[in-house]
Amino acid sequence: MHAIIDDGQKRMTGALSSLSKEFSRLRTGRASVTLIEPLMADYYGNPTPVGQIASLSTPDARTITIQPWDKAAFGAVEKAILKSDLGLNPVNDGKLIRISIPPLTEERRKELVKVAKKFTEEAKVAVRNVRRDLNEVLKKLQKDKDITEDEQRKLEAEVQKLTDDTIKKCDESFSAKEKEILAL
Repeated sequence: MHAIIDDGQKRMTGALSSLSKEFSRLRTGRASVTLIEPLMADYYGNPTPVGQIASLSTPDARTITIQPWDKAAFGAVEKAILKSDLGLNPVNDGKLIRISIPPLTEERRKELVKVAKKFTEEAKVAVRNVRRDLNEVLKKLQKDKDITEDEQRKLEAEVQKLTDDTIKKCDESFSAKEKEILAL
């Protein structure tokens, strides 16, 4: 029975780590290579993540530098950055592509908080879906007489506690991210 709970816990933790990954890609006014890494550049006709065709670094808190390993990739990387919804302008000097991270406007900060809220809600929905799946498995086990009704109730209570704890962690992550975004 605890294998079911452990599986549910892994899946809920996966939703939490997915939320953290989404949050790391939100721009907060500080330079971070996680903004650029997942962008797809058209490299010799294949969509390739920028992180796989260039070295990325942050020499200071407001600058990201990108050094493609192949000269032919400069244009593709620039296009990928311009096409993204990050609102960044790359500057190519032939050796490096530099991106200055401008300070966020109040309006943009509020938009980012809304996006973070949306990511949080999606994670909560994923957690609730895991709860629903686990409860269905428990009901089926009880129906098939593999577990007693009391065991089913006890396990459903465990699943609910796990769900509540995970949703609380989602909310805490959102609160921390909201403070980070709104900090001047």
